[in-house]
Amino acid sequence: MEMWSPTQWLAPSDGLLAYIGPGAGFAVAGSFLTVFLAIVSALLMILLWPARKLIRMLFQKRPPGQRRFRRVVILGLDGLDHGLTQKLLDEGKLPNLAALQQSGSFESLASTLPPISPVAWSTFQTGVNPGKHNIFDFLTPDERTYQPKLSSVEIREGSRSVGFGPFRLKLRAPDVRMLRKSRPFWGILSDYGIFNCIIRVPITFPPEKLHGVQLSAMCVPDLRGTQGTFSQYASRAREDGVKTGGEVHHIRVDGNRVDGELLGPPHPTQADRGPLKLPFTVRIDGVETATLTIGGSKYRLQRGEYTDWIPVRFRAGWGASICGVCRFMLLSTAPQFDLYVTPINIDPENPAMAIGYPAVYPIYLAKRQGPYATLGLAEDTWGLSEEVLEDEHFLRQCTDIDREREEMFFDGLDKVSSGLCVCVFDGTDRMQHMFWRYHDEAHPARPLHVPEKFQNAIEDLYVRMDHLVGRTMQRCNDDGTLLMVLSDHGFNTFRRGVDLNRWLEENGYLVVNDAERGKDYLAGVDWPRTRAFAIGLTGIFVNLRGKFEQGIVEPGDDAQALRDEIASRLGQLVDPQTDSPAIKRVYQAVKAYRGPYKENAPDLIVGYASGYRVSWDAAVGRTSRHVFHDNTKAWSGDHCVDPSVVPGVLFCNHEITSATPRLLDLAPTVLELFGCPIPEYMDGKPIAVGEKRPASDATESPSTAKEVQVA
Repeated sequence: MEMWSPTQWLAPSDGLLAYIGPGAGFAVAGSFLTVFLAIVSALLMILLWPARKLIRMLFQKRPPGQRRFRRVVILGLDGLDHGLTQKLLDEGKLPNLAALQQSGSFESLASTLPPISPVAWSTFQTGVNPGKHNIFDFLTPDERTYQPKLSSVEIREGSRSVGFGPFRLKLRAPDVRMLRKSRPFWGILSDYGIFNCIIRVPITFPPEKLHGVQLSAMCVPDLRGTQGTFSQYASRAREDGVKTGGEVHHIRVDGNRVDGELLGPPHPTQADRGPLKLPFTVRIDGVETATLTIGGSKYRLQRGEYTDWIPVRFRAGWGASICGVCRFMLLSTAPQFDLYVTPINIDPENPAMAIGYPAVYPIYLAKRQGPYATLGLAEDTWGLSEEVLEDEHFLRQCTDIDREREEMFFDGLDKVSSGLCVCVFDGTDRMQHMFWRYHDEAHPARPLHVPEKFQNAIEDLYVRMDHLVGRTMQRCNDDGTLLMVLSDHGFNTFRRGVDLNRWLEENGYLVVNDAERGKDYLAGVDWPRTRAFAIGLTGIFVNLRGKFEQGIVEPGDDAQALRDEIASRLGQLVDPQTDSPAIKRVYQAVKAYRGPYKENAPDLIVGYASGYRVSWDAAVGRTSRHVFHDNTKAWSGDHCVDPSVVPGVLFCNHEITSATPRLLDLAPTVLELFGCPIPEYMDGKPIAVGEKRPASDATESPSTAKEVQVA
C-alpha cells in the first residue's frame, strides 16, 4: 500500500533557449482563472481522496509480475560524461559515486542518434527509438515556409474574444499540444496504481495526466512565449537592439534616477497593441548599490549580485493579469548604468498556463520553498555568450537553480516511500557547454590567462554533483529502494564549427541568392534550385517534392540516390586546418530509425568527430563564406557529435549484469522491476539488475565507450 495522500503535497513539510535562440517560442496561453481552478482541483482532490482510494483498491489493475522493489529512484545528471567520470573516479575525487559503484555498478550508457537532450530524454521515458516518438532535434522546418519551429510542442490559436474596450472575455485559450509520440513508462505504471513523482524531466511539456505528480521542464516557455529572452538596460547603448537570446534597451540616467519598462507577454486580446509593459525605476544610491521599485515594492540592488525571485504582474485588462517572476542584477552604476534581468519565468504560484500535474503541484512547491525557475532552459547561456553576464554570474545561476531542484527532489523522496521518483538536474549540461574552454587547453575560446576560480570549473562541477549523489544515497539507503544515477549523453569539446549549408552550396546541392546571404532561417535560399538544406543541430533535409512547399527532388529512387551521394561525399570531409576528418559517420534516417514518424526526421544525421559540431551559422539557417569556423564563443563544449564519442553514465546500487546497457533500455527495465508488462512496441530490452555487492567484492567496471545501438 502506498503511503501517500494529496494532503501531503498541500501541507508544509519538515524535510527539505532554446539552443538556437528565443525565436523558436510560442504564445503563452494565460488565464487569470488558472490559480483559482488549481485551488478548486486541490480541494476536490482532498475531499474525494478517500473515495478514489477505495475505487483504486477495488478496481485498479494489479501488476501481473512480481515486484522486486518498493521504490525506484532515478537521478538524472544531464550530460555527465563517462570518460571524465571514470578519470575522476580513478583519482579518488568522486567518493560517493565510487561507493555507489562498489555496492552495485558503473557502466557506460549508450545514448541516442543524435545524442541531444530532447531526443535522448524522449527515448528514456518511452523506451522507443526516435522513429516512434517523433523527436529528432530541438527544431524542425515548417514544410510550407521552411521556418524553424519547436519539434516537441505545437500551439493552436484559440477562438476570438468578445466584449468591448477593456471588458473583453477570451472564449477559448490557445491549445498547446505535445508532439512527442508514444507513452512515458510512468503512464504505464499509473495504469497499475503505482505512484510517480516526475520532476523536470525534459520533454514533459505540456504536462500529461498520471497517477502522481509532475513538474514540466524543457520547452516550458517564459512569460513572453519564447524559450528564454533576457533583458539588458544600458545607458551606453545608443538605441534599443537585439542580442542572440535577449534584448538591449537604451535608458537614460536622470541624476540618480533611471526609468525603464519590463516587457511582458503579448496583449491577450489585442495583439496589435504589442507586449504588456510594467514600469520600474532604479534609484542609484552609490557605486555599488541601488534601489529598484517595481509593482509598488522596493528591492535593494547590490552590484554583481542577483536579487531573489521578484514577482511581476502585467495587467491584461479589467480584472485580469498575467504573473511572472524574474531576477535583477545591477552590473554597474558608473561611468555607465547597466542592469540585467533574467527571462521572466511563469510564476509557479500563479501559473499563466499548465506547467505541472496536477495543476496544484507547482503551486504547492512554491508555497513550500518560495518562487523558483520554471523556464524549460532555465540557465541563461546566451547571457554569458553575448558577454552580458560574467562567468561567476552564470555559475551562480546554475548553483541557485540546482538548489531549487534539490529541494523539490528531496521533498519527493521524503513523501514517496513507494513508487517511482525521477528528477533531472540539467545544470551539468549547461555548465559543461559554457566552461569547457577552461577544461580544453587547445580550445580557441580559452583565454590566455584563465581565472584561478575557473581553472577546474568542470572538475568542481563533477565534485559538486558527487555531493548531491551522497545526499541522495542517504535517503535511499533502505533495502527496498533501487537507486540509479544516469546521464542522457556525455560531453566533448567544440573547437570547430562545420557550415553544412556552405558545404552543400559548394557541392551544388543548395543555391543562395548572394544579396541575401547571411540571413537567418534560410531566408536567402533559392528553393526552385535547391535539392538539400540544413537547419538545426543534427542534420540535412532533402527538399522533397510533395513534402516541402517548393520541393524539387522526386520521392523514391531519386531521393535515395541523393541521400547516398551526399552521405558518401560528406563523410569524406577533412578539415584543412588540422588535416583530420570532421565527420565520423553520416546516418540515413530511413535506415537508422524504425516507426511511423521516421519521415519527419532529417534525411541525413551527421555524426561529427571529436572537436566538431554544426556551425552557429548553419544551425540558424545562415550560409557563410567558409565551411570551417573556429568556435570562439563561451559555448565551448557540446555533444552534437557521433553517439559513440559521448556515451553517458549509469550507476546503480545493485549489480548490472547486462553487457551493453542503453538509454533505450531504461523504460522496460523499470516496468519489469515493478512487475508490469512491457508493451510490444517498446524497442528497449530490460537491463539485468542483480543484487547488491558485498563491500569486499568492489571491482572496477569497464570504461570503454559503446557504439550507439539504434533499434
